Amino acid sequence: MKKKNIRLGLKENWKQFTLLVVINAFVGGMVGMERSILPKIADAEFHIAAKTAILSFIIVFGIVKAITNYFTGTLANKLGRKNLLVIGWLIGIPVPFILMYAPDWNWIVAANILLGMNQGLTWSSTVMMKIDLVGERQRGFAMGLNEFAGYIAVAAMAFFTGWIAGQYGLRPYPFYIGVFIAVIGFLSSLFFVRDTILHVEQEAVFSNISQLKNIFWETTWKNKNLGSVTQAGLVNNLNDGMVWGIFPILLASRGFTIGQIGIVVAIYPAVWGFGQVLTGKMADRFCKKNMLFWGMILQSVALVAFILATTFMQFIFLSILLGWGTALVYPTFLAAIAESTHPQDRAGSLGVFRFWRDLGYAIGAIITGIIADAIGMHASILVIGILTFISGLIIYYRMKCVKGNFIKIKYWLTNKLMRQKAIHSYRQKVLIF
Repeated sequence: MKKKNIRLGLKENWKQFTLLVVINAFVGGMVGMERSILPKIADAEFHIAAKTAILSFIIVFGIVKAITNYFTGTLANKLGRKNLLVIGWLIGIPVPFILMYAPDWNWIVAANILLGMNQGLTWSSTVMMKIDLVGERQRGFAMGLNEFAGYIAVAAMAFFTGWIAGQYGLRPYPFYIGVFIAVIGFLSSLFFVRDTILHVEQEAVFSNISQLKNIFWETTWKNKNLGSVTQAGLVNNLNDGMVWGIFPILLASRGFTIGQIGIVVAIYPAVWGFGQVLTGKMADRFCKKNMLFWGMILQSVALVAFILATTFMQFIFLSILLGWGTALVYPTFLAAIAESTHPQDRAGSLGVFRFWRDLGYAIGAIITGIIADAIGMHASILVIGILTFISGLIIYYRMKCVKGNFIKIKYWLTNKLMRQKAIHSYRQKVLIF
């Protein structure tokens, strides 16, 4: 593979970056297609009443995605980001077919095992590749665009599948678009995406950040900044898992139609998605600690207020509030991890962070289901809201702002010897097809 004048920056790599943004929108669409209607399918078609049983698909999805995230991070430098992205799409192709024709709930759970693997491989790969391409100065903005694309697709698919289900039934029509997304995502990744290992090699030559002694434990908790970000990521997805599973049931219990439920459920990730274009840019300019703290506090307030809401407009307003709180933290998480790690550690550290973050889906679904079955849905929402508030306090007291940590280099290799060294190291590590 011939590479000349490898440069870091959004402008310098806008074609590949744009392609990866579009592909990540397809990735978000895969999970969005079931967000509004799977709890309804569990109740209406399979007659599952227990909240814990209904949320089993989220529990399985969260655990599998978390584990896949970890291995995506550890294998990224060895197998290549592109290879993992293509494998992820191959695994995702059967998912919409299973959801369309599943004869019992166990098949739905099995589909979410594949979906968790698909999301872990594809989303993690696109995140790493965008960070690799843009360099340090624009990581927050890059992550804002990445998460914007993914979660706008989640919102759009949640709305459209809810609307289609209201017009034509819960199955199979809402899942037809999932087939199109999976096939196009696979073909685009296979034929048009290029790997970014050379960009990592270039940045590593000039990085002045010390490498981590133990990537897993330092990212998990030992490093104060990395550990603070990781616990907040877990709690953020813990409350998102609760929103995913409980809110459609809560809204249905208040007498809202499937179409109205689709609107409320879609607004939250829509605001989350659109907001990240702004908050990602903010993360490049302002203290990431402050953004994370206020984002978590805002989420906690919105969640507790959901207990008191009664009207459709109140639920819409709180969905907007919850979406904005999540928008403040989501791209900031990834930018904060990247700014505190050496380029060679970045993929592994992001994998560990995403392991714990997406494990929050499973933990949130388990806690929510147990409390909802034992005490009620309002109690489960209150507990999750309190945990989100505590997470914000941990950020406030444990994390520190990072100042002036930019790498002061030109964004291309001017030294021919260094460029040859990077290419030689790259060829030893991974074969890109």
